[in-house]
Amino acid sequence: MSQFISGAITMAYLVAGLFFLRYWKVTRDRLFALFALAFWVLAGQRLALALTTETAENTTVLYVVRLIAFTLILAAIVEKNRSRNPKD
Repeated sequence: MSQFISGAITMAYLVAGLFFLRYWKVTRDRLFALFALAFWVLAGQRLALALTTETAENTTVLYVVRLIAFTLILAAIVEKNRSRNPKD
């Protein structure tokens, strides 16, 4: 059952990445490109986690990959909200 749920989560991450890629193609907004990349990184991490049979101590690197994906999302949000032309 765990493998099935991991597969469903991986598929959802991939679909979310495609969703953001579609909006990036329309708007060319870097936010959508970074979100798509982050969701694909999360999909890869989830797939690797589902395929590994090692103990929790050896999967630390997979959680570092997840941290990188979340850092991409935060960087995209900060960049989008950073004011380039302040209107006072």
